[in-house]
Amino acid sequence: MISTKRLRLVPISTPHLSHLADMNADPEVMLHFPSVMSTAQTEAYFTRIQAHWAKNGFGLFALQLKANDAFLGFTGLTHPNYQTPFTPCVEVGWRLQRAAWGKGFAFEAAHACLNWGFTALNLSEIVSFTSRVNLRSIALMRRLGMQSDPLEDFRHPMLEKSHPLSWHVLYRLQNPIAP
Repeated sequence: MISTKRLRLVPISTPHLSHLADMNADPEVMLHFPSVMSTAQTEAYFTRIQAHWAKNGFGLFALQLKANDAFLGFTGLTHPNYQTPFTPCVEVGWRLQRAAWGKGFAFEAAHACLNWGFTALNLSEIVSFTSRVNLRSIALMRRLGMQSDPLEDFRHPMLEKSHPLSWHVLYRLQNPIAP
């Protein structure tokens, strides 16, 4: 578990599944993804999250508000399961329910995950990426101190080249405490 001023980050587990399914079914939350996710797709995603934790000792955390344990979304560190020019790597990612947007929760949680990745996991670099049109996530990556190089923009291998979300930007952050 990771604790911040307002949040508790706990590994996603069965009690979070219905909240995860509701969030993944929201068209606004999933605007920068190919589609919303059905309950069955979310259950399969949940299974992959659990397998990632079991294999790697880290993964996605459920974000819970300390004040009342409300589920806000998730953030965490994962290994993308597809080939790109920059894989293998560790990615920091996030997804929050609409009600949690604009309150700084994503920054607070992602910042805590980056610190955890660099200190507890001793990672040398953490990346993040999103479609070129996801301006909110791009702004968050920049606030986190991540840097991009337009020469590293890439077409997501899981999307058709003609898909409007296929072009992605890559942001990197080096471990500030690495020798």
